[in-house]
Parts: sequence; structure tokens; C-alpha cells
Amino acid sequence: MLKLYEHPLSAFVMKVKMALNEKGLAYEAIAPSGLMDGSAGGDFVDASPRGEIPALIDDGVHIFDSTIILEYLEDKWPQPPLLPQGAAERARMRMIEDVMDTQYEANNWVTMEVSAHRRATGAQAEAMIAHARRSIEQLQRWLDRQLGDRHWFNGDAFGWGDIAVAPVFARSTIGYGYPPVSPRLQAWFDRASARPAVARVLDQLRAALANLPDFVQLRADGKIKRQYRDHRLEWMIAAGGLSVVQDGISQGSIRFSRLPQ
Repeated sequence: MLKLYEHPLSAFVMKVKMALNEKGLAYEAIAPSGLMDGSAGGDFVDASPRGEIPALIDDGVHIFDSTIILEYLEDKWPQPPLLPQGAAERARMRMIEDVMDTQYEANNWVTMEVSAHRRATGAQAEAMIAHARRSIEQLQRWLDRQLGDRHWFNGDAFGWGDIAVAPVFARSTIGYGYPPVSPRLQAWFDRASARPAVARVLDQLRAALANLPDFVQLRADGKIKRQYRDHRLEWMIAAGGLSVVQDGISQGSIRFSRLPQ
């Protein structure tokens, strides 16, 4: 059976789970120990040298990065297909995925840094949350244009584009109460959420959000070191959170990507 190293709050993990569910593939979901403080090891780090989720093990084949995992699943189990037909449409799906992974997701991640982890407070926190809200609204207007009159982001059939959008969209909608900016996006999200492959994953997300640990106490106890990298770090600086990064470095409560051994 496939092994998936995961955490239910990760949009990148949710993307992979939805693809596995759509293809009807059985898998064992494993939450790696040491994930929160960067001390993970063993089979998980063998599969994901940077110590990041998701990571997939398929009979000795180790794959990390959600996009590479989706490509692997599509190559090995092409039915039902998740990518649309035609080079132009496939490129459009990959561009949508890139925007969701590198721009939209950062707003969700840093919103949790402020609201749940309380990395910032007072006026600074308010300004950062406002920045996230404006960014999400702008990105959703872009998504609305990408969807257009299509039934799915993928076109006539649910697929890769919808799987790329749904987890990140759900985090801002279910997790933070940001409503879709248009009836068209709301209708798409309702359709996507009703699919069993998506609904199972969103139920896991809701359960995780309803049972969040005390992140502030975990940080004080040295049991959590949030990973800052690429788009998330860029977002934090652009939104006025450079002091948050500096404080995290001085306190030893943030970390950066580990190098493969």
C-alpha cells in the first residue's frame, strides 16, 4: 500500500489526498514525528530530504513535493485522467497550481502565524491580517476570471486544476472565514466540496481546525519551530512582518529549509 507522510492542515498534503482519492488509490496516512520542530528523521526524511510534507512511498520509490507526486500518480495511474487534453490547457492548469502554491497559500499560512501562533499582536497583527484579506480577494478575482463559464477549472471534468485550487481555497474559506468573492466561485466550491474525494479531505481539515493545540505554549516550550521559506518569507516581509522573522530567529522558534544529507 502507498504511504503518505502528511498533516491534515497542509494544503499541499490535501492536494495529494484528493488526487489519490479521485484515482481510487488506497494509502496509509502517516503524521511524521518531529515534523513541528524540524527534528524528523527515518523513512520520512529518506523520502523527503528537506523534511517537508507531503512525501509518498510506493514500494521503495520515494517522492516529495506535491506537484511531483501528482505527476507521478498521473504517469503511473493515468485513469481516470486528472490533466485536461491539449498542451495549452495543461499549461493553464499548471500555472493555476503555481499561483495557488506560491502566492495564495502564503496568505493562509501567515494568517495562522498571526491568529493562532500569535507571532504578531496589536496594530501589526491587524495590518498583516488586512494585507492577507486584500491579497486573497485579489487572487480570488483572478481565479474567477480563470474559471469563467467553465463548470470546473479543468474544463468539463473535475481534475488537476480543481485539485490545485480546492485545498488552498478551503483553508481561507473554512479556516479563516473569507467568503468567495463571486457567486460563480461559491458555486464551484460547493460542487467541488460535494465530491466524495474532496469531502473526505475537507472533513479531516475541519476536524484538525476544531482541535488545534496551544501553539503559543508549544513555542514557549521549544516544541515547535515553524519553517520559513521562499513565498512565505517574502509575504511576511512584504506585509510588515520583518520584525516577526527577526524575533523568531533570535528566539530560535523559526527555522529554514534543511539541506539533503
